[in-house]
Amino acid sequence: MLLLRRRFAPLFVTQLLGALNDNLFKSALVVTVTLGGAARAGLGVDALVNVASALLILPFFLFSALAGQLADKLDKARLIRALKLTEVAVMGLAALGFHLGSLPLLLGALFLMGAQSAFFGPVKYGILPQHLAANELVRGNGLVEMGTFVAILGGTLVGGLVIALPAVGTLVTTALLLTVAAAGYLAARQVPDAPPSAPELVLDWNLARGTWRTLSIARANRPAWKSIVGASWFWFLGALLLAQLPLIATAHLGGDAHTITVLLALFTVGIGIGSLASDRLTGGRIELGHVAPASLAMTGLLVDLGFAIAGAPGDGHVPFRVGLDLTFLGLAGGLFIVPLYALMQERAEAKERARIVAANNVLNALFMVGAALFAIALRAAGLSLPSLLLATAALSLVATAVAAVLTRDFVLRLLIGGAVRVLYRVKARGLEGVPDHGPAVVVANHVSYVDALVLGGLCRRPIRFVMDHRIHDGPLAPFFRLVRVIPIAPRSEDPERLEAALDAIDAALADGEVVGIFPEGKLTRDGALDAFKPGIERILARRPAPVVPVGLRGLWGSFFSHAGGKPFAKWPTRLWSRVEVVAGPVIAPEEVTADGLRSAVERLL
Repeated sequence: MLLLRRRFAPLFVTQLLGALNDNLFKSALVVTVTLGGAARAGLGVDALVNVASALLILPFFLFSALAGQLADKLDKARLIRALKLTEVAVMGLAALGFHLGSLPLLLGALFLMGAQSAFFGPVKYGILPQHLAANELVRGNGLVEMGTFVAILGGTLVGGLVIALPAVGTLVTTALLLTVAAAGYLAARQVPDAPPSAPELVLDWNLARGTWRTLSIARANRPAWKSIVGASWFWFLGALLLAQLPLIATAHLGGDAHTITVLLALFTVGIGIGSLASDRLTGGRIELGHVAPASLAMTGLLVDLGFAIAGAPGDGHVPFRVGLDLTFLGLAGGLFIVPLYALMQERAEAKERARIVAANNVLNALFMVGAALFAIALRAAGLSLPSLLLATAALSLVATAVAAVLTRDFVLRLLIGGAVRVLYRVKARGLEGVPDHGPAVVVANHVSYVDALVLGGLCRRPIRFVMDHRIHDGPLAPFFRLVRVIPIAPRSEDPERLEAALDAIDAALADGEVVGIFPEGKLTRDGALDAFKPGIERILARRPAPVVPVGLRGLWGSFFSHAGGKPFAKWPTRLWSRVEVVAGPVIAPEEVTADGLRSAVERLL
């Protein structure tokens, strides 16, 4: 269990305490401003809250690039300890501000706290892949996200309640801030060392140029950049929704501060459940198939929440429907964000991982500012809060469509895998040998018309299958184009199409995709393994890639095979039969021959 391992537990506690302290301070500051701080400053409450929000987000624009460079150049564990010491000093300044009733000191502490968070983010997410195995990244990110939102809830509750205590509120608040900061430093001292990934890196102290370069590094890594954009969209929705909770609670539900707390708690619980469920659903794999469905769920829930609050009785209670919407919004959000963070970390090169996380922080902050401006503009235009939520849902629908296109292969694989499990009792062994990323060729025996669906549905990476052109051009041609099948023809029939297929295979491997091939070239007529055609050798000579041999068991005799008659032309007699997919050891491309590969597959049958 990760929470009991030293390579994760101290970091988890350090992060949780940091988020707790951040929100404890912010909540106490908001109450202080509301109870007279704004008046003493000669500003309205709304104006001062906006100033505070700007001071909190500004450091992410200013310092994230430098933070990413430092995290790549230095030992991350030592940097964490230094940052937690900084937090103790910042909380000391905040304590002085509370005791003196000095708003400038408090706002200065708020800015420094934002800066400390900006420096901590790249270290926190950059260190996880150094201490966790690839199959632990989703779980680790899920626990971090769950802990963060629990800390947000706890800090918000405790900070608001404690600062308002008569006579002793300031004393207790400052004692808590300093105690939590000190505890965070002690936890940070237990984080195992994490050697620098780019010690030779020369720091760029020009903040604007450094930020642009950091974003450029992230954009050059396509999988990581797509993950960053997706994560930023989540923070757009999250920031917008959290900003509206006080208005939902008071103006539409007729509640008070306690109602706001209940709404925040429901959303936070949902985030926690979704973050942990992400690992459970995927078995520790980085699974993007859930991203678009989770986005669609968030879209539908925003629509329902808009109608639910519009029809709420306003009696001070939280209607069941509103509570359910918020909880499931959080749950869908957890399922959406966790795999994106895990993919961002996994696909980033070690020497620039922290800078890619820094780019994520910059874009997250930009989207959060965009959310605030979007809400302000629509409210100024006269839209009601329910209408604002519906407008946000419309944007979310567009984002869902984009996510569905970008993760199309993963979504289809998820759907196909579900259908395969309905048809058969499937068991897969050895497919973890398929490389996590980069080009690969999967070869298998060809038993039935559903071989590609079974193999593609069970492999954790999308596979682009090579298919006979006559089947590809048949009635299911639109589906085959959707899943990006590569049609191929024998040289004797269509030499141009053969060359086009070889070019398409080469391009897919060059792009780091997995290509699936049935080297027999046709379905077996008797259940035996036929000879493998030499085309596989030509493919690998042109573009070397590791080869994974796979044996498909249990499909001979099915409705989709030639056993007992033509496929599809006989009555199905084997319902939910057992099917096995067994992968053998990866074979280096220079060792592959058609006959040798056939022998490797035959040993798996």
